[in-house]
Amino acid sequence: MRTLRLFLILVVLAALPAAIAQQPADESASVDKLFERWNSEATPGCAVAVARDNRIILSRAYGMADLEFDIPNRPDTIFEAGSVSKQFTAGAIVLLSLQGKLSLTDDVRKYVPEVPDYGTPITIRHLMTHTSGLRDWGNVASMAGWPRGMRVHTHAHVLDIVSRQSALNFTPGHEYSYSNTGFNLLAIIVDRVSGMSFAEFCKKNIFDPLGMTHTQWRDNFRRIVKNRSVAYQAAGSGFEINMPFENIHGNGGLLTTVGDLLRWTENLETGKLGGPAFLEAMHRQGQLNSGRQITYASGLQIVSLNGVPEISHTGSTAGYRAFLGRYPKQRMAVALLCNIGSVNPGNLGHQVANVFLRTSPPKPAVQKKIEVPLAELNAKAGLYRNSATGEPVRLIVAEGALRLERGGALRPLSPTEFGIGTEERRFRFEPMPGGSGMRFREALESGEDAVYEPVTEFAPTAADLAEYAGDYYSADAETTLSAAVEDGSLVLRRRPNSRIPLTVLYKDTFQSSLGLIRFRRGANGRVAELSVREGRVYDMRFRRGVR
Repeated sequence: MRTLRLFLILVVLAALPAAIAQQPADESASVDKLFERWNSEATPGCAVAVARDNRIILSRAYGMADLEFDIPNRPDTIFEAGSVSKQFTAGAIVLLSLQGKLSLTDDVRKYVPEVPDYGTPITIRHLMTHTSGLRDWGNVASMAGWPRGMRVHTHAHVLDIVSRQSALNFTPGHEYSYSNTGFNLLAIIVDRVSGMSFAEFCKKNIFDPLGMTHTQWRDNFRRIVKNRSVAYQAAGSGFEINMPFENIHGNGGLLTTVGDLLRWTENLETGKLGGPAFLEAMHRQGQLNSGRQITYASGLQIVSLNGVPEISHTGSTAGYRAFLGRYPKQRMAVALLCNIGSVNPGNLGHQVANVFLRTSPPKPAVQKKIEVPLAELNAKAGLYRNSATGEPVRLIVAEGALRLERGGALRPLSPTEFGIGTEERRFRFEPMPGGSGMRFREALESGEDAVYEPVTEFAPTAADLAEYAGDYYSADAETTLSAAVEDGSLVLRRRPNSRIPLTVLYKDTFQSSLGLIRFRRGANGRVAELSVREGRVYDMRFRRGVR
């Protein structure tokens, strides 16, 4: 087996372009060290490649592409790129705009009338920057009991789900909220505007011109793809297969190699395909209605790594993981593709980049120490809720500091203002109106403040729980959730056999695997609705006893 593997690697290296530069042994050894745990015939693994001045200076593979047939990963093994795929979808849209076939400021409904009219236009640019307000179709499907991986979802499912949504998460352009829906709609727009399938358009206009000969879209998951790795997830002491059995693509679904990804990053430097106008559109960051610029551009994150400008994206689909990062000042790029779901692609990709950038996290600035009396810290501790969304935050005092119960310590910036994190998340405390306690504000990316007010702990009685029992239906999710009291606790049941326990947070509000559950009361004080809030669906309403 080892002899076969060595032979295959030598064959691949012999086939690589003559432009590959010699890489210092210490850097190669440092990269090998990063992948040591996956450099085994008993585990899945990764392929990684690094380019400088558009020349590949490192190309490596670790672990196995197929554990059943003992096939090793190689530098030219095909993996799925997850959300790294989004920049290619955006690129197809930008090319159509340069051909004069659409405008990035067009209303999406011009091309996809299935999208409901919400009174404010959703533009193509909103879709490209995750500022549309559209709910993520996958999260809606999951609420209905069909999470991704449990059904062969298609773009027809996306359009069906989108067409049923009675509300947006927010007014288009108000804030950033990651949504796969937008990029599926972009792929559909390419279909309808170009006169050919999205996959065909990309092959003709992107992949073939750039020499990306190993790249295609997974628009038919049953198609045989030579040299494709199998995706895995950890299971007990071993692994089990976790493949993306769906035909949704555009948000993800790009089948590719690390070498092909570096051909794409070269074009994002040179503009060989599309020219300067293409590069400008791809790198133009989104802007919120408040005027605030966000880091997200067209499927690209414009950020920095230890002070070094970085343009990157990570990817995660089923058991595949991916990272593609570019460092323009150093004329360097890193491509990482893995077939094991336990990999953190952003962390691992950055570790590889740091080997070549030779950077390290900047030392934190020396901060003036502010002492806040323990009595004042205790006065700020307790359970709070976001007055708009109901989301809870619990503050505790431990080891002499005010802390998030699920998070780190808050560092005092003043007696009434605290911060946390590297990009300081700030909390400003103030008295409640009327002097009835303390609340705090948090500045949001949209330029607004989230207001958190104290709430009283709630220990529901049997009679309290009985108030919530009943059936709740959502036309948006086409699902009924039945609340029932079982063994002294509240649970939700969903066909065919889902049982979802609820953990009480405060009156009328519970936590669950679905997300935050809020029971809403009518003017008569009786429970009339159930609302579900989770990361990519802000307020899905289920009406009681209505179908």
